[in-house]
Amino acid sequence: MDALLPNGWAHYLAGGLVIGAGVALLFLATGLIGGISTFYTAVWSFVSRQPYFQQARFVGSRNWRVVYAIGLVAGALLWLLTSGAAPIVTHVTWWQLAVGGFIAGFGARLSSGCTSGHGICGLASLQLPSLLAVLIFLATAIATAHAVRALGGA
Repeated sequence: MDALLPNGWAHYLAGGLVIGAGVALLFLATGLIGGISTFYTAVWSFVSRQPYFQQARFVGSRNWRVVYAIGLVAGALLWLLTSGAAPIVTHVTWWQLAVGGFIAGFGARLSSGCTSGHGICGLASLQLPSLLAVLIFLATAIATAHAVRALGGA
């Protein structure tokens, strides 16, 4: 188990429980589903006048989705400041991060949801498409990790 999770497993479990509790609280308090990929489209609805981005479901939900996304970032920052953990440092340039974020957001919209939407909200509501999406996400991640390792990546 140490080879698979060299930094331990407790913080992964704690993070999953906090995310699950937050999504459950959002749903119980408001009836809203806390997947984050629709945030991507909601943000585009601010800047693009294309009919797809101006649909009522995106324009009507964009304000709470922006607040939700800010809360996710603020929660991570709060954890970083209070936990004493060292910040994560990357050597990836800002533009590569931006391109990666764009591609990930596009892919999440293409699959009608992201890992939080399908993996937490969709599975909790027993949605078969979410189960299939999660299985595809996991298979793709495992295959990518093996390919990167085979090519000499870390």
